[in-house]
Amino acid sequence: MNAEIKHIYRYPVKGLSPQAMDAVDLAAGDYLPGDRRFAVALGSTPVTGGHHLEWMPKRNFLALVKNEKLATLETEFDDATGVLTIKRQGRQVARGKITDRIGRTMIEEFFTAYMKAEANGRPRLVEANPGNHLTDQPDPVVSVINLASIRDLERVVKQPVDHRRFRANIYIDGIEPWSEFEWIGKTVAIGNAEAEVTERIDRCAAINVNPETAERDLNIVKFLQAGFGHIDMGVFVRMTKAGSAALGEFLSSR
Repeated sequence: MNAEIKHIYRYPVKGLSPQAMDAVDLAAGDYLPGDRRFAVALGSTPVTGGHHLEWMPKRNFLALVKNEKLATLETEFDDATGVLTIKRQGRQVARGKITDRIGRTMIEEFFTAYMKAEANGRPRLVEANPGNHLTDQPDPVVSVINLASIRDLERVVKQPVDHRRFRANIYIDGIEPWSEFEWIGKTVAIGNAEAEVTERIDRCAAINVNPETAERDLNIVKFLQAGFGHIDMGVFVRMTKAGSAALGEFLSSR
């Protein structure tokens, strides 16, 4: 069963916009490189010993599940320079080198003003400890979604559903809707890398936010439950063999 890789995304800053990738190098036992490396911690989140953090639950950070206003921002992170650029409606509103203190401070000042009371005080731009990421899951996994499953969801919703709502790393197409759930416990090839499919991804209210308008315009969680008897979309995989994957290559079950 072969599925074509249609999209690859990383999310350099948790809760902010994705960066599309043409190809990616995947390492055994690791996350997708650069994914959720940074996050904006709420002012109420205890941050000690500098700006590096161990893994924490998402309730400690600005995130779409509660802060849909984040979806109005377009962000770009440059690995080479460490610079994060934030735009709104195409206009730059903040820019800073978030790998050093001055740049982080500039970004923190922006989020203090932009999020106001939602930030629970002055937010902190934090970075995961080396070898760690600030994903929703404490274990290193990569998320995969079948676009055919989203199209089947559209049949229930009766209108288009933007795949970006689900904030996955890899999107595939060319297999039957929901057939990815049959892969649990199996090995899949992703390009020339390999992974074990570990579990289905249960969804929270973050997917109700429209990534174009930042409005909570559809109760996707409710539609999933009503139409399919579950609130799952996509699967997590644990990388077991290093390799590369690119758009147009295939994810196949073994």
